[in-house]
Amino acid sequence: MTGNSRICRLSQPLPLDGGGALEGVEIAYQTYGELDGARANAILVCHALTGDQYLADTHPVTGKPGWWERMVGPGKPIDTSRHFVICANVIGSCMGSTGPASIAPDGAPYAMRFPVITIRDMVRGLVGLLDALRIERLHAVVGGSMGGMQALSLAANWPERAGRVLVIASTSRHSAQNIAFHELGRQAIMADPNWRRGEYYGSDAQPVAGLAVARMAAHVTYLSEEGLTAKFGRNLQDRPEKSFGFDADFQVESYLRYQGSGFTKRFDANSYLYITRAMDYFDLAEEHGGRLADAFAGTAARFCLVSFDSDWLYPTSESRHVVHALNAAGAPVSFVELSAPHGHDSFLLEHETLDRVVRGFLDG
Repeated sequence: MTGNSRICRLSQPLPLDGGGALEGVEIAYQTYGELDGARANAILVCHALTGDQYLADTHPVTGKPGWWERMVGPGKPIDTSRHFVICANVIGSCMGSTGPASIAPDGAPYAMRFPVITIRDMVRGLVGLLDALRIERLHAVVGGSMGGMQALSLAANWPERAGRVLVIASTSRHSAQNIAFHELGRQAIMADPNWRRGEYYGSDAQPVAGLAVARMAAHVTYLSEEGLTAKFGRNLQDRPEKSFGFDADFQVESYLRYQGSGFTKRFDANSYLYITRAMDYFDLAEEHGGRLADAFAGTAARFCLVSFDSDWLYPTSESRHVVHALNAAGAPVSFVELSAPHGHDSFLLEHETLDRVVRGFLDG
């Protein structure tokens, strides 16, 4: 399907958790379906780290289908014949919303002068978009991975803005292991001689090698050992025997190099630094006095959390932690752990039971 692509310029400076405010913020977003007369059928879908607003139509850079095209559309679990679906590129990213590559008030790209942001700052931008669209209360907010963090942040900090909150393969805080993998990626980018402290805009030499390595490292965390073994095993790539060199001997090596190379064509290295830092700073309990249940005190929303048994990036224990906090806050919540061999990326792939859960929660 084809969505409506728009840019919203926020009318007020955007306050930031790190202090100060960001002027002239633009939010790039797509919409699908029609807003009803009561403006009450809107669903906000929040994207993951390397996602964007191209939820259910062809990506303008890669030419590939939208990242959740199988989930969003007429008659699909997120049914655009019933709901008005919004997906916006978060601030700090690189597909049209204000980020490090954007032009600062002095006429030059922000680069590393862009302020360090948080997940809550991203959600402030989304709330500003909802205000501009005159949508006071969402039928639901939905997100997987970093999108789930945004959904939880919206529910905790703007509890009146969504009636239902669907969080898939996510967490309320980043673990030390998560932070460690992100730091590995950031250091790969910053060690690339073409990064030049972020001042590479307008140059023919971009930090693509460092960004590719960052993507390769992160991509491993999105998969599972079972999935990698089933897909690649120790199979060699286009050769009858080992090369006794450092080319991609194994299929899994070739796959990761392909993932890294393709990623550099659609993503900005500085955006990767800023968004991973925002995820690492995310700790919803810390934002609310140290007790996660207090983040949801008084909420009137209904919650649904979904985890996958092969996800070691955000394992089921992280979802249970949120569920226990919601129970302590007296919030209505349902929870399901689904079986899938594909690791963290399972929420993006075909899964009939996930489809039934999403449809049932949003339309029930």
